Amino acid sequence: MRELELIDALEEVLGRASPRVVRSLGDDAAVVRGRGGYAVTSVDAMVDGVHFRTGQLAPEDIGHRALAAALSDLAAMGAAPGEAYLMFGIPEGIGLDEALALARGAQELASEAGVTIAGGDVTRAPALVVSFTVVGWAADPEELVGRDGARPGDVVAVTGTLGGAGAGLALVEERARARALPPGLARMLRGRYARPTPRLAEGRELSALGARAMIDLSDGLATDAGHIARRSGVRIELSLGALPLADGVAEIAAELGVEPRSFAATAGEDYELCACVPEGLRDGPAVNDSGAQRAGVLQRAGLTRIGSVVEGPAGVAFVDAGDELSGYEHAF
Repeated sequence: MRELELIDALEEVLGRASPRVVRSLGDDAAVVRGRGGYAVTSVDAMVDGVHFRTGQLAPEDIGHRALAAALSDLAAMGAAPGEAYLMFGIPEGIGLDEALALARGAQELASEAGVTIAGGDVTRAPALVVSFTVVGWAADPEELVGRDGARPGDVVAVTGTLGGAGAGLALVEERARARALPPGLARMLRGRYARPTPRLAEGRELSALGARAMIDLSDGLATDAGHIARRSGVRIELSLGALPLADGVAEIAAELGVEPRSFAATAGEDYELCACVPEGLRDGPAVNDSGAQRAGVLQRAGLTRIGSVVEGPAGVAFVDAGDELSGYEHAF
């Protein structure tokens, strides 16, 4: 496979652009018409042997996961997604078909999310590297949610369910066999790991409804909530018993010999959102511009309350856990 051959083929796979993209693949740089607001940019890279293993996932899954991880950062800011830029580091042994399968997996997700993959780079590398730079947009920086806005009295809540990706990884790595699970549920758990869903709509909804701090759960709740606590200078108290477990997690955790909710708090890669929401918004109905009542923030955004922000030294504590819990952190 030659570089120009790959670039030409990628242009065929990724050539569908939004009207805002004036120039994309085929030029030295992309040209994008601004939306009259602020660009929100994040970079995420996945490396074979660190974030995935090529023998365990299809190329389409790898491409999807890499873009999903980057888009999840935009979700955590409450930004509207716009463009993405890829970087493929291709090792020996990866041919044109596999490289294009990586791109197709990413393009499928991009189409679902309303994102244009507008350019990028390809290079030879000692191991497969799939990286995406993503750009989101906001009309006003006040619409965006950082990690530093949590205040004592806030409710801490999460979208969706936790532990599914960790259970799926245990199945992919054959550390668990899922003998107690129906085949369909085992496939669903593998899918939670292989093809996560970035919570873009939920992030924008939470921003609009007044969330004060957010983060996406890539490294596990125990670690990621700590980032909010440190950046906001607050203590976050969480309850293991309140965590919403994905179906099948309890059975996989039992196979692994670990407590299910501790597993869900530390396994990572769920790409759900953890948000700190003012207490006053939690229960009372909100009113939209037409005067119609809406459900409170937690119900409306599909959130589960898992704890509170309190005064105290910056950090995270699980009030019903016997031991200190921590998720994933790279060691260099």
